[in-house]
Amino acid sequence: MTVTPRSRQILNEAQLRAVHHGGGAAAAPPLLVIAGAGSGKTSTLAHRVAHLVQGGVDPQRLLLLTFSRRAAAELERRVAQVLQAQFGGPRGARWGERPPVFEWAGTFHAVGARILRECAEQVGLAPNFTIHDRGDSEDLMGLVRHEQLTTDPVQSRFPGAATCLAIYSRSVNSEAPLADVLRATYPWCADWEEALRRLFDAYVAAKQAQQLLDFDDLLLYWAAMMNVAALAREVGARFDHVLVDEYQDTNRLQGSILRALKPDGRGVTVVGDDAQAIYGFRAATVRNILDFPGQYDPPAAVITLERNYRSTAPILDASNAVIALAKERYAKNLVTDRTAGERPRLVTVGDEMTQAQYVAEQVLLHRENGIALKRQAVLFRTSSHSALLELELARRNIPFVKFGGLRFLDAAHVKDLLSLLRWIENPRGRLAGFRTLRLLPGVGPVIAGRWLDALAASGDMLTAMRGFAIPAAAAQEWPALLRLCEALQGERSDWPAEMDALLEWYEPQLDRLYEDAAIRAPDLAQLRRIASTYPTRERFLTELTLDPPAVTSGEAADPLLDEDYLTLSTIHSAKGQEWRVVQVLNCVDGCIPSDMATASTDEIEEERRLLYVAMTRAMDHLSLVMPQRFHVRQQSAMGDRHVYAAASRFLTNAVGAHFDRLSWPQARSEAPTPRAAGPRVDLRALVRGAWAPGGGSETA
Repeated sequence: MTVTPRSRQILNEAQLRAVHHGGGAAAAPPLLVIAGAGSGKTSTLAHRVAHLVQGGVDPQRLLLLTFSRRAAAELERRVAQVLQAQFGGPRGARWGERPPVFEWAGTFHAVGARILRECAEQVGLAPNFTIHDRGDSEDLMGLVRHEQLTTDPVQSRFPGAATCLAIYSRSVNSEAPLADVLRATYPWCADWEEALRRLFDAYVAAKQAQQLLDFDDLLLYWAAMMNVAALAREVGARFDHVLVDEYQDTNRLQGSILRALKPDGRGVTVVGDDAQAIYGFRAATVRNILDFPGQYDPPAAVITLERNYRSTAPILDASNAVIALAKERYAKNLVTDRTAGERPRLVTVGDEMTQAQYVAEQVLLHRENGIALKRQAVLFRTSSHSALLELELARRNIPFVKFGGLRFLDAAHVKDLLSLLRWIENPRGRLAGFRTLRLLPGVGPVIAGRWLDALAASGDMLTAMRGFAIPAAAAQEWPALLRLCEALQGERSDWPAEMDALLEWYEPQLDRLYEDAAIRAPDLAQLRRIASTYPTRERFLTELTLDPPAVTSGEAADPLLDEDYLTLSTIHSAKGQEWRVVQVLNCVDGCIPSDMATASTDEIEEERRLLYVAMTRAMDHLSLVMPQRFHVRQQSAMGDRHVYAAASRFLTNAVGAHFDRLSWPQARSEAPTPRAAGPRVDLRALVRGAWAPGGGSETA
């Protein structure tokens, strides 16, 4: 396929090489695109997909793996734009005038769920298996833990349910033995290794008995499928090309799946940046992208995108200097045509309160200079680092939104409704049934457990429910719930009309269960609107679990309470974003790097990458703020005290040469000499009301 003039106008030479690698053939050799920060990664990937489609590759034989459903949708949108701009639309292609639809575009977890649904009977799963989100998985782990724990937890501190689930998840996703995970990440739990093995065996057995899969299972079962030669050939043969975005954020299990899909690497393109690998706490490993070329023979081609379209040259010089000290990396040096611009700042302040005052003052100063609050951000390593700043912003009436509010699916009322829906979809789901039954007045844990035991023994949901001995307190509510289950378990009504019946039953329960029902009610309306976008109940439950809305509709979580607002964000949440002004808090040892992430070289290197990610979010103005001391409360016998901090170890003298250094507050100029005493005149009456036409003179 020839390179169009339009492509040459939009893409630079490195991007064009990535787009046209392999000539668009189904047997294209493996390709790794190292896409530096702000280097047009999404545009490059979209052009490559468009190039493949225009060259005759069937869109249904393209597998696009991204890290959010929104990213997949954005990629599809960009591909359609490229086709329209370069070729006047996909005329002449077999799908007609409409843009191609990529049915296999989504996250690893979403694609895994779809493949497992289609192959359920071949891998020992029921097609209507339920997918648990993190909260549900933790609840189930807690139930199993309670049943399995033989040691008095008051006498000996056994890990809690959340920790147990985290250990299990890390072991699965890192493909590491439990003993290694405990030794490296959870050393205080090492003495419980055998007890944890028994607990995890019981947890897996509970999931399998109830036909439940957690997030980790979606990858684990998919990877297990690919270890069966016949299934691996069947799944791999569906796709001519597999393209993976943000490959530096994959874990070992995802890397294993990719290698099993295309063992020879033919048709594989991965895009990412090792310098932005910052999710080690989720078991992601930078080794996947560092080792990718050598996994194939001959090794995969590597194309590096170094032209940055975001930041000024002074900001890039400082960022390059920080990452250049990394122990292992793909060599790249970000460059830009934006050669003008101010140097980034290293700002020394006395303490955290002074830091908050400085940052707030700078926010307002940039706003007065024409940069809206929405184009500014304050970033920090840990959510708690912004506490004093939030108070200062409130004092100065600066609106802000902080990322990390209550997740939609974690809200109790949303979990109530989804539990009922999941229980109807999969009656073997004990956790969903337990929560649903406990919504009824007078039904406690004992009665709910007894009913679920009867249901399991019966094997038929409706038969078992009709035989329940209903307590008097639930007698009024029970018939309506039974009718609802009969309606949705029998001849299924049209989806999403089922949601109307669910809401009709649940809304009276909402008023009874929650004092703030009026605040929670909009979430139910939102859930109904979301449901209307899915063709089936199963698709709704699956997709909502895999890619939930970010926050509830409660007033505290609403960022749009003002026409303009500042962004506060952890660095992890800021990845992929950009602002004209970025200020980074607490750039001192103990914060960046965190004192909880310095136990190994790998952890320290990830902290270096974290600072690099923060710096490369800035387009025009960047400040790294360094408080000299911190107020520490209630430290044993010493009580409240101040501790002194040193600049981050990543800000060496060589790195510091790329910054302007200043201390704040700066020395104030001499006070003006007082004027000689003169006649005292009270002008208040004269100017009162002067803001109104003619007001001043008439009042005077």
